[in-house]
Amino acid sequence: MKNIVPEQSRVYLPIAESDQVFPVGRIYCVGRNYAEHSKEMGDDPERDPPFFFAKDASCAVPAAFSVVTRIAYPMSTSQFEYEVELVVAIGKGGRNFTMQQAGEAILGYAVGLDMTRRDLQAQAKKKGRPWEVGKSFDESAPISPIMLKTDLLTDNVSKAEIGLKVNGDIKQISSVANLTWSIQEVICKLSEVFELRAGDLIMTGTPENVGSVIVGDEMLAWVEHLGEIRVSVTG
Repeated sequence: MKNIVPEQSRVYLPIAESDQVFPVGRIYCVGRNYAEHSKEMGDDPERDPPFFFAKDASCAVPAAFSVVTRIAYPMSTSQFEYEVELVVAIGKGGRNFTMQQAGEAILGYAVGLDMTRRDLQAQAKKKGRPWEVGKSFDESAPISPIMLKTDLLTDNVSKAEIGLKVNGDIKQISSVANLTWSIQEVICKLSEVFELRAGDLIMTGTPENVGSVIVGDEMLAWVEHLGEIRVSVTG
């Protein structure tokens, strides 16, 4: 058979300190998984079951540790906002995971940005519509190389500092320990509604103090033990 249109290219994230790559399948995101961020967005921070939304795999942008990654200011928005997140790479699929199986499914971890067209998201929320217009658009998920899981790294990441600066000023800072739902709990809950596959990514939520960037701004995002990425906004 011949394709009737050109096949869309796939996004691959490098594995840190390796010549291997991670083919991105689906990108799942967890909404409001830090209590203080829930408060600033006007939600009750009680420990309700986590809810999920998705970004298309094409949204992922490989962001190297050593260079500035450039993303374009997106169309149709005047409120382009950052959200720094711990990203989990899934290496083993399945459904209805136990906590042990959830831990075994993790291949590694990365630093990511869930870039958001906040005004479009707010309009969708107000009308009870899906969030894709505000979340799933070109270059909306810059992600660092993946650090492969070890027992020590998993332990360190579970309580790691997570933060973001814009033009050198700290905007977000917290700890992964402040997640409302832990990494393994998120994987368990997600596997109850979707059959996970090797190649999936999970963006685990953002701390408080999200905010806007404009053309010319540079973001520095980090998760302790996983490194940092620099992302600038172009016209």
